[in-house]
Amino acid sequence: MNQTSKHSDAMDSNLGIFGGSFDPIHLGHVESATHVANELGLSEVRFIPAYVSPHKTTKALTPHATTEQRHTMVEKLCQQNSLFSFDDRELVRGGHSFTLETVQELSRQYPAKTLYLIIGMDSLINFDKWHGYLDILTLCHLVVNTRPNYCIDEVNATIKTLLNNHQETNIATLKKFPAGKIYFTQPNHIDISSTNIRQRLKQQQNCQEYLHPEILEFIHKNKLYR
Repeated sequence: MNQTSKHSDAMDSNLGIFGGSFDPIHLGHVESATHVANELGLSEVRFIPAYVSPHKTTKALTPHATTEQRHTMVEKLCQQNSLFSFDDRELVRGGHSFTLETVQELSRQYPAKTLYLIIGMDSLINFDKWHGYLDILTLCHLVVNTRPNYCIDEVNATIKTLLNNHQETNIATLKKFPAGKIYFTQPNHIDISSTNIRQRLKQQQNCQEYLHPEILEFIHKNKLYR
């Protein structure tokens, strides 16, 4: 299993976890991860690309690049930033990539670390549909990236109850708990998604402002998303 970490486990007791299809990984992901790390004082954010997300079951939502290509793109990006590390455990595991399994493995691997699972508001809205979502919260904190003026009314009654019981707004208080809190943060979003980037690339539009140069070069070299 390829887990490229540039960080000493003994020096830091916090680990950010950033999962997703990363099809392709883009500068919006970089901005979100960097913002969370700066706000919470994390020295490492680990990118973990999914093999197949359980929430993306139609052909239109399954990965467009191959497993190997997404592996290469995420690893290339992580090599460009000392804050980031790469973990291919979900790609190696295959099948549906359940976050619970990944967090359980990381919790066993790093028992002294506090885990911070970074997700978007779109994921929080559906969090109660995730496999073992309550168990996930017993092992890590959720850090939710929001957009300006996000509407809490978009969440259902189950998520509202979850927030009433678990939301924390104070970082100092958050850090007193080993797991189980939900914290909202608002990065300076680059207004783009992987879906938008794929559409732009298919239309041969410029994506330099959305992709790291090495990722863009890899995409063009391998004729991806055409």
